[in-house]
Amino acid sequence: MELHFQLILAFLLFSECFVETKKIRGVSMSYRRLYRERKSFLCMDGSRLIPFSQVNDDYCDCADGSDEPGTAACHNGRFYCMNLGFRPHYIPSSRVNDGICDCCDGSDEFASRIQCSNKCRMLGQKERQELEERMKAVNEGLHLKKQLIEEGALIWQEKQTQLSQLQKVAEDLRIKVEDYRKRKLRAEAEKDHLEKAIKPDHNSVGDQSQWLGVVPHDSRSKVDKDKSSVIRGKEQEEKTEIQQGQNDPVRTPPHENPDKLPPVIRAAQGAVDSAVAELQKVEEAYDTVQMEIRELKEKLAIDYGPEREFVFLLSRCVQMAVSEYTYTLCPFSQVTQKNNVGSEVMLGKWDGWLGPLDSPYRQMKYDEGEACWQGPKRSTVVSLVCGTETDLRSVKEPSKCLYTMELQTPAACSLNTQRRSIHNEL
Repeated sequence: MELHFQLILAFLLFSECFVETKKIRGVSMSYRRLYRERKSFLCMDGSRLIPFSQVNDDYCDCADGSDEPGTAACHNGRFYCMNLGFRPHYIPSSRVNDGICDCCDGSDEFASRIQCSNKCRMLGQKERQELEERMKAVNEGLHLKKQLIEEGALIWQEKQTQLSQLQKVAEDLRIKVEDYRKRKLRAEAEKDHLEKAIKPDHNSVGDQSQWLGVVPHDSRSKVDKDKSSVIRGKEQEEKTEIQQGQNDPVRTPPHENPDKLPPVIRAAQGAVDSAVAELQKVEEAYDTVQMEIRELKEKLAIDYGPEREFVFLLSRCVQMAVSEYTYTLCPFSQVTQKNNVGSEVMLGKWDGWLGPLDSPYRQMKYDEGEACWQGPKRSTVVSLVCGTETDLRSVKEPSKCLYTMELQTPAACSLNTQRRSIHNEL
């Protein structure tokens, strides 16, 4: 008797729940309080009050479709998939009982001719496994990032040391340049003096000694005096030339036949040529070092992240082949595209970080690439994502001359990445 009473009670409770479920089908838990069975129902937009019996009666009474959450009567209605064990979500009411299983629990096909199996638990397990793997990758990426930060600190110190050494070399070369300029000026002054002092007269036998490289005693005295005054004048000129940074090549008066020059003149010209060659060699070395200093300073001025975690990318270029093109990204430098024939196109040069204020290091901008045919200059936006390897994951051209890339690297991993992954899954 007692057992019979319990069965009847369970049946009544089940019947009540069934009726209630039928009335509130397609409604999320947060909105169920608005669908408690009572005499009337107020449309959610407040536009109309209807009898509760008209809720889910397969006829659209409310303009916002809120009276038919569990049927396809309203074109703008939404059906809520409970999906226990997986992620709940909404689908358009037009998909209710359309013969296709949209909800993993099959609740959208309650009056359909097909039967939908409940796949929510299986999907939930698969998603949790993927989340675990993703979290494992993030944790591994964070560990690798610490190593990259340490590596970046060493690279940064090496660059600073390299800069100091280059500056010291540049200063030594600058002193050498000044010294060699003085040597050149002295050689030119001596040659000029000799050319003025020696004026050969083919009709004079005595003067022929000058062509043979022999200067008479009286002439030597005059030459020495004139030479001293000329050198003093040249030394005064050299100060002005050094200050002005003049390093014009030496121009000597042309001779019809250099072999006919007096020996002393040939020797003086040889000294000038040697001084010019030495000066040019030192100046070229000085200019090269100055260029290296400028390039190194530009690299050191770049923002490599709060902990300089992206410094290691300076020495790396990553590639990805897409169709007949090979794309190359050299972080903090440039992006290029090469076809299978070997023709290369510049897609942009480093322009800075492009990420939002809360995470500025999530995107890079490469601008001022080669111009497209009858279009703008090419540019590339590189999105950085967390990963255990440093390589390109995708390359696209969403619009003409604008390219997008996805670069995965441990340097992009952060605790915020970890939180975002958990939040997205939840």
